[in-house]
Amino acid sequence: MMKLTVGTQPPSRVKADLAVAVLDPDKTLCKVDQPDLRRVLQAAQRAFKEGRQKRELFHSFSGRSPIKNLLVFSTTLSKNYDLQENLKIFAAKSLSYAKGYGLDRIAFLLCATDGAPLVGKVVEGYLLGGYRFDKYKKKKTKDETTVSIVVRSEDGVTADEELRRYTVVSEEANRCRDVVNEPGAVIYPETLARLAKRVALQSKLKCTVLNEKQLEKQGYRGLIAVGKGSIHPPRMIILRYEPGRKSKHHVALVGKGITFDTGGISLKPPEGMFTMKGDMAGGAAVIYAMAAIGWLKPSVRVTGIVPAAENFPGPRALRPGDIFIAKNGKSVMVDNTDAEGRLVLIDGLARAGEEGATHIIDIATLTGAVVRALGESVAGVMGNDRDLIQAVIRSGEQQGEMFWELPMVEEYKETLKTPYADLKNIGGKMAGTITAALFLREFVPEGTPWAHLDIAGPFLLEKNWKYYGAGATGFGLKMMVDLCQRFEGYLE
Repeated sequence: MMKLTVGTQPPSRVKADLAVAVLDPDKTLCKVDQPDLRRVLQAAQRAFKEGRQKRELFHSFSGRSPIKNLLVFSTTLSKNYDLQENLKIFAAKSLSYAKGYGLDRIAFLLCATDGAPLVGKVVEGYLLGGYRFDKYKKKKTKDETTVSIVVRSEDGVTADEELRRYTVVSEEANRCRDVVNEPGAVIYPETLARLAKRVALQSKLKCTVLNEKQLEKQGYRGLIAVGKGSIHPPRMIILRYEPGRKSKHHVALVGKGITFDTGGISLKPPEGMFTMKGDMAGGAAVIYAMAAIGWLKPSVRVTGIVPAAENFPGPRALRPGDIFIAKNGKSVMVDNTDAEGRLVLIDGLARAGEEGATHIIDIATLTGAVVRALGESVAGVMGNDRDLIQAVIRSGEQQGEMFWELPMVEEYKETLKTPYADLKNIGGKMAGTITAALFLREFVPEGTPWAHLDIAGPFLLEKNWKYYGAGATGFGLKMMVDLCQRFEGYLE
């Protein structure tokens, strides 16, 4: 298991198998007092500036140097990302170097004024970059690496606080990734609810789980309709965090929890269907964001809501053409059973209103259309409140999670009309992400600011990206935690 600490000793007293330094044209991230180290860094800076060095520099020291090897990165060679994202990427890369060369002790040098505020980003890069899902492999990955993030002595206390905060969030993000990476036979509504109860116990949250009988009695008909085809009945998970002092804001995080999505009667094509084990990625992000929130204790009240169901064909399954009445009294005709995520989300939105939320954010792997529009690196955001949408975007930028606002085109509501009910659950072939958001808006509690996040692009990767390996990313979790921690500031 990787161990991360903060070190405040001068670089000349650092003992490491691998020291890591980052050069940036605008920021001085480290200052060194060891002559050999300074000489290599100065030569590297000239080589990067003159274009002679085309990739990171690896240098080995001979003799009795307490630092055996030095790895130098330059942000000038990685212009696609800002400094914060580059530091995460470089931390993950340095971990790969260390493993490749059998080096167990890493020292990341941030011993300068500009370096100290970035400690958390380095922590994040190591923890997210070191993640592996090898539960089902015969040969497990062992990680006995120790990482010391070296800062100036006067920055030690602040650096320790950053270490704690980003360790909490990154570890919860990795737990979220574990759940999304699990097979659908392991994670279904009941097991997801059990995980949420465990999270509540560990993070000192309150947890309520509604079973299928309670859902039926309380009128959550979207969940009941979607879950009818499965042997695993639906659940609604509610996690509550109460701050020490009364808060004027109450944020509800609503996460889609479709633990496996076959498409139901409107069956999906078989190719790549295994990725639909991750159709609960939004719900998992909410559960583990709530875990981090319980540890970090922001000043705003937060409720996490996960409507969970399994979408299967079967003798009792939802049929195209079926109609049900939602909690707000509007009738919904199911035109396509593969547009099921929005049917469970409307119950989550209703519950958020019943919980008294002043602001609602829903997060879901909702449409393939958003992937075609924005690719696999960017999530879509829409909603009814300019300030909340901008808060999501700004928070995402701070956490390396990009959200792009798509318009709520009013005339597209026409595609949701049907002569048989108040609206149907899917529009036409075009603008599927927008029509899905327009559908959800019909069920947002009146007068409540709301933002809808469609994370179908970045929730699961086929290959390595930035500091993530292939598989689940936990996308959206970091943004939600940051947003709740600094909620009032983002709305100013």
